[in-house]
Amino acid sequence: MPSPSRRVAQAVDALRHGWPLAIEGAPILAPVETSARHDLRARHMLLGASRAATLKLTNQREAARDEGPVLLRGAEPFTLIAALPVADPSRDLESPLKGPFRAEILDWQQAADTALELARIAGILPAFLVAPDNAEEAQPVESGDLEAWRDATSLAIATRARLPVEACENAEIVAFRSPDDMREHVALIVGNPSGETTPLVRLHSECLTGDILGSLKCDCGPQLDAALRAMAQESAKNGGWGVLLYLRQEGRGIGLINKLRAYRLQDQGFDTLEANRRLGLPEEARDFPVAAKMLDLLGVEAIRLMTNNPEKVTALEGAGMRVVERVPHQLPANRHNAHYLDTKRDRAGHLLD
Repeated sequence: MPSPSRRVAQAVDALRHGWPLAIEGAPILAPVETSARHDLRARHMLLGASRAATLKLTNQREAARDEGPVLLRGAEPFTLIAALPVADPSRDLESPLKGPFRAEILDWQQAADTALELARIAGILPAFLVAPDNAEEAQPVESGDLEAWRDATSLAIATRARLPVEACENAEIVAFRSPDDMREHVALIVGNPSGETTPLVRLHSECLTGDILGSLKCDCGPQLDAALRAMAQESAKNGGWGVLLYLRQEGRGIGLINKLRAYRLQDQGFDTLEANRRLGLPEEARDFPVAAKMLDLLGVEAIRLMTNNPEKVTALEGAGMRVVERVPHQLPANRHNAHYLDTKRDRAGHLLD
């Protein structure tokens, strides 16, 4: 019998392939975005509450909540073609007319929460056809399995190697792997590790658009480069050193495709937090305990953390890491990311001037 963490891994894989889930206590759930069976039909859809709000359902008692799942019934059975624009707010300008819909009582709340969280982990839209006709064999999973999958104790160092980088030739890369998680996080150690000095540490979440393509919509690429330069300066003086943790958590944990959907919504005038909510996704879904485990595996007991985000400090301390100093890490804005940075300051609590 598969372990709980393996069942989650198999469920995530099933969603990426478009296969349905059989969550204990719930009807069969087929992912709207990835299902390839065009003959699927269902009387109900499962959506996040924030998406239900954009569909003007909050005046109905069953949908009058800020977060969590909502069970939706349409006037006609949902097909995949009809369900996708209901699930994806980035298509609202293309297909503005939807409904009428009715929110109904959801008596399998925990299983529904699990389904939406599995969709986020899989990087797909949090939307399902409920008990569809003609569904394929479903992948079994239980709500309690998520806790085992999130447990960072199984994370281990896979390999390490010397890696001279532009900022500092004296650097080593360390790769981490967990048995049931396809994400492979890495750490770059800059300079010579020493127990006599507290390392400068930066938690950097993967950002393909910013780190690789030079996107001006965020400050990720410049922050990455500046962090490496600061660590190189540490190593050049007084035996200092640094650790850059590169976490495979694109889009604050919502995945690349959903991040790009959020970009489309930002182009329509929504800020980055509003865009996530309209997608039915969390504003913040990154896994910071895994970063604490990475540092523990590297033998790091205390850090000077480069961040403007107090939540990172709180999360690392909550996972047992000693943060002796928060080091500000602010870079100049440009005309494309100024609103993004203002939102982080004014609505997400980042300490920016």
